[in-house]
Amino acid sequence: MSGHSKWSTIKHKKAALDSKRGKLWSKLSRNVTMAARTGGDPGANSRLRLAVEKAKDANMPRDTIEKAVKKGTGELEGEAIEEVVYEGYGTDGVAIMCHALTDNRNRTGPELKRVFERHGGHLGAPNCVAWMFTQKGVIVVEESAADEDQLIELALEAGAEDVSASAINYEITCAPEAFLAVKGALDAASIPLVSADLSMVASSTVTLDVDGARKIMKLMDELDDHDDVQTVSANFDIPDDVMADLATD
Repeated sequence: MSGHSKWSTIKHKKAALDSKRGKLWSKLSRNVTMAARTGGDPGANSRLRLAVEKAKDANMPRDTIEKAVKKGTGELEGEAIEEVVYEGYGTDGVAIMCHALTDNRNRTGPELKRVFERHGGHLGAPNCVAWMFTQKGVIVVEESAADEDQLIELALEAGAEDVSASAINYEITCAPEAFLAVKGALDAASIPLVSADLSMVASSTVTLDVDGARKIMKLMDELDDHDDVQTVSANFDIPDDVMADLATD
């Protein structure tokens, strides 16, 4: 199972708790604001459309979304935030990229450095791992939620590049420009999604054993839990038998 599929499943289970803490809404609001800087019309700004859809999926109130858009377009005063990518390595040489929206990179960088180090990894220099990642649309569907042949046909017709299967999930990948069309086709077919997002997909992966998987997931969890981190991508792979062992923890 790829890192994207495993991590998307865990994040989906975390979402309700994150929402209760207000953490998820805060992150999504920043994401909407940043996306709106290049235009406040979701119909003409695909990044904003995706950000708004994610906010709606998390049950963020409409007026909160509208305020976030207006902050991005400059109609309302907002915090000065910037987009920063942090790169590093976890245990077993797993490459990790964190996309953050921060109002103080002098605070965020040292905090993430300490997170990496607490889990046996280290923060690296810019572009130390970015070269092995390419942005893709990644959509995860539970294995029980759709017929495999139907899902493959539907996804490929809508523009997907690949559909892979594990014991519990299907993972659909596509080019960024095809993402909204593929997601729209699945939504129109009433196929429930575990997650759907633009993600950084690695050209090669590191296969983990049970111990390695536990260590990496703890690091991923703490990175994702940081207030400024929007997304975390990594190049680990968890075999199905290892997944089964982790499920008993």
